Amino acid sequence: MRLNGARIDAPAKTVRAGDVVTVSLPERVLVWKVLEMGERRGPAAEARLLYEDMSPAVTAPTPREAPSPGARPTKQERRAMNRLLGRDGA
Repeated sequence: MRLNGARIDAPAKTVRAGDVVTVSLPERVLVWKVLEMGERRGPAAEARLLYEDMSPAVTAPTPREAPSPGARPTKQERRAMNRLLGRDGA
């Protein structure tokens, strides 16, 4: 997690209006600019008014070309392997 571009180690770091919070997730990066601080803990609709989402656009994931190591073959792949190896499929 980053606050105004600097990595933060303490989870209780104070955030003020005007700060930019960046969160790196495995599949995407989230960037928010804090517009103002809330007076109370309220519903999500109110919370959305307190920040601006500056996250980059999400692109569609690329299809996998090969299964990950250790992945089980599909039923279709298993039957094709059995035919190739001359097994009766039992």
